[in-house]
Amino acid sequence: MKFFSGFSLKNEKHLFERYIKKSEYNICGFSYGAITAFKSALEMINEGKRVDTLQLFSPAFFQNRDEKFRRLQLMSYKKNKSAYMEQFISSCFLPYNKKKIEQKETTAQELHELLYHEWSLDDLKKIEDSGADIEVYLGGEDKIIDAKSAKEFFLNIATTTYIKNANHFLQIN
Repeated sequence: MKFFSGFSLKNEKHLFERYIKKSEYNICGFSYGAITAFKSALEMINEGKRVDTLQLFSPAFFQNRDEKFRRLQLMSYKKNKSAYMEQFISSCFLPYNKKKIEQKETTAQELHELLYHEWSLDDLKKIEDSGADIEVYLGGEDKIIDAKSAKEFFLNIATTTYIKNANHFLQIN
């Protein structure tokens, strides 16, 4: 099993243990890491390698946001990275109390990739057509992404689990 971490995070896999399928042919990722997991699964399938399941936990989904939102995020990050990251992590936990998590250094390029990633139904279909299951998990109280728009998008291609009272980390308290 391969797990890809979210933007600025490391070692948060334990937060998703209840959902992760324990198989060497499972690829999963959280938020920004869901983008990397998706690209990794697509690459493996294109190389003829086996992928049984692609699990996307609160996938970074901003393709419904306008250019102004994206530019503002990048501008805020570049202006005061520390304040931006503090607000970002706090928002990941809302509406619940912030918990301690491990972080790593980030770059504006990573944030740009996260904000401008366009999920491709055609590429998701390639993964599905290879025989892999695609599972998407979303929190109804997510303050980072528009979980309802993401749900509408991914319902067309994936088994989508919408956890009504969960935050971006899929936690309920």
